[in-house]
Amino acid sequence: MRSIFSRAIVDAARADSKILMLTGDHGYALFDEFRRLLPDQFINAGVAEQNMVGVAAGLAKAGFKPIVYGLNAFVPIRVLEQIKLDVCYEGLAVTFIGDGAGVVYSSLGSSHQSTEDIAILRAIPGIRVLSPCDPFEMEYAMRHALRFDAPLYLRMGKSDLGAVHETVPDVPLGDLISVKEGTSRRFAFFATGSMVQTAIALAHHFNDSSVWSVPSIKPINRAQIYGIAKEVEDIFVLEEHTTEGGVGGLIAEIVSETAQARVIRLGIEDRFSAKCGSYNYLLQEHGIDLPALISRVTEKIL
Repeated sequence: MRSIFSRAIVDAARADSKILMLTGDHGYALFDEFRRLLPDQFINAGVAEQNMVGVAAGLAKAGFKPIVYGLNAFVPIRVLEQIKLDVCYEGLAVTFIGDGAGVVYSSLGSSHQSTEDIAILRAIPGIRVLSPCDPFEMEYAMRHALRFDAPLYLRMGKSDLGAVHETVPDVPLGDLISVKEGTSRRFAFFATGSMVQTAIALAHHFNDSSVWSVPSIKPINRAQIYGIAKEVEDIFVLEEHTTEGGVGGLIAEIVSETAQARVIRLGIEDRFSAKCGSYNYLLQEHGIDLPALISRVTEKIL
């Protein structure tokens, strides 16, 4: 997914000199081509992320199109106040890229893990939140991110899990995308980002269940969710994010308004990681690896 992101910003910036890339001293290899081809459109703001967002807001007011990149623990977590007041309150078209969402930076500890970004940004007025699951959804997300018509945050998680889709999705922003059809009226799986692949594996274990990818968290097609919820008894929502205020919470809020389906949130519980380790170890610790999820789903449906 990172290669799609890198290529997209280079192509867009070569076509439009108003596009500027800002980084807080991160992502050098990712931006090698950008810096080589477009050095005057690249700004390294240094280890000063809050100031970087303020600079981006000023550039947007001056007619530029800023893209702000940082590790997910810093963008948006460290710069939340600046996103809220400098960008969203002013309605400025700044695109934020948070790299390493969830527990990807597993060995670096909780300071570099971000499992609360969706919940936090869902509450900020005016910002769009996208969470692609594979290279094709990344291209879909970047097409929207590079329109610069509103504040937008793109959540980039584990990037080497393989493709879910065969082509770039062609759906309106906010729609869920069917990635596995099912005939069961018992339950369906919703998932976002890195957990879509796991949801597909779960669906194969539990025969005939459907899987829906959620690449756009804000906006989201509420009518589509109502329709799906009326067709099944249970919706399981998977995310590499806390269950407090994440996608599962969003789906539960929507379903509770009109539909009768039960929504079961499968994500990271309300706690920090207890230990450091590999990415796969952290998934196991938090009970969101495939064996643990099979057990959790089985417990709910018996």
